Amino acid sequence: MSTTIEIRSAPHIKTQRSVEQIMRNVVGSLLPVCAFFVYQYGLSALASLAVVTAACLATERFFVKTGTQSGTLADWSAVITGLLLALSLPPGFPLWMGAVAGIVAIALGKALFGGIGFNVFNPALVGRAFVQAAFPVAIATYTPSFLDGRFTSFVPSTLAWPLMMPADTAAWLQSLHLDGITGATPLAKWKFEGVAADPLHLLSSLSGHMAVGPSPLLILVCGAYLAVRRFLDWRIPAAILGSAGLTAFALYAWNPARFPDPFFMMFSGGLMLGAIYMATDMATSPVTPRGMWVYGALIGVLTVLIRYYGGLPEGVMYAILIGNAASPLIERFTQPRPFGKSGLLRPRRGASYALHPEYISREEAGATTPKKRMPINKPRK
Repeated sequence: MSTTIEIRSAPHIKTQRSVEQIMRNVVGSLLPVCAFFVYQYGLSALASLAVVTAACLATERFFVKTGTQSGTLADWSAVITGLLLALSLPPGFPLWMGAVAGIVAIALGKALFGGIGFNVFNPALVGRAFVQAAFPVAIATYTPSFLDGRFTSFVPSTLAWPLMMPADTAAWLQSLHLDGITGATPLAKWKFEGVAADPLHLLSSLSGHMAVGPSPLLILVCGAYLAVRRFLDWRIPAAILGSAGLTAFALYAWNPARFPDPFFMMFSGGLMLGAIYMATDMATSPVTPRGMWVYGALIGVLTVLIRYYGGLPEGVMYAILIGNAASPLIERFTQPRPFGKSGLLRPRRGASYALHPEYISREEAGATTPKKRMPINKPRK
């Protein structure tokens, strides 16, 4: 009687979880955040979420069908990319520009590298970085939240025709007799006007007509659910928020007249959304425990420095992309010392290390190597 022995790489003891199960829970945790976003901005936010997510799904379907990338629509990864990308865009962002962002997020952020599990950068941030460079005026144009009639009419710029200039948002606000309300975000008002909003108002995002995103408090609650269920590692958000808060506090203590309250830095912009949902992407973040702390600290410090000294008021997107690029290097220098090796000796390049308990290998997730990748390297004659 012959017995077949199957040999696989570590980890050998794993929980009964799959990529699909993790992604479904992430999508479920994002639904309250999306619902609050729609409650803030009405039909424009709902249309943006629908169009951007549909563009991501259609692009994913195209590349999977042509064999360019691995994965299926059933793994929910394209849905997460679409929702996160839409939440990072202004609610009045033209829909055709949002569709372009979704196509670029999947094509350049995932398919170019081979699909789910192979991507180097967070796909949603790749799409946003593209439209940040391609449409700088539109992506910097925000509208106040909780406007009357937001559930019966669109922001005029939302329905702009492709390749046409969007409608003037300032003129539209004046027609609503809202001259005193500005569409500038709290970060932009602080950076260019020196006016800092109340951090408590930013925490709930329920006060007045402020041009803010989903409530940081709600994002924290939804992220806590994922952390308790162990669908994300708490070390990365804790390192990002802790390092950002400590850096902002140090600068505030050094010069309170120039730098704002550290809580303003933590609750404004997209720091909370990026720390909990974008920086924790399993494919683009380190898997070693020490590496997670270093990775998160790098993102938090870079976010504050870019906000303070950069030309743009927001720096979360660039900080996370830089952290993604540094992840392989961070993993290399944070590998645990192999058993029996002296701490004074240089570790081997091929030294093994224990993976995170919740890590799911590509073999166990059922990922397959794509038949072909972009670009196709033809052999030389």
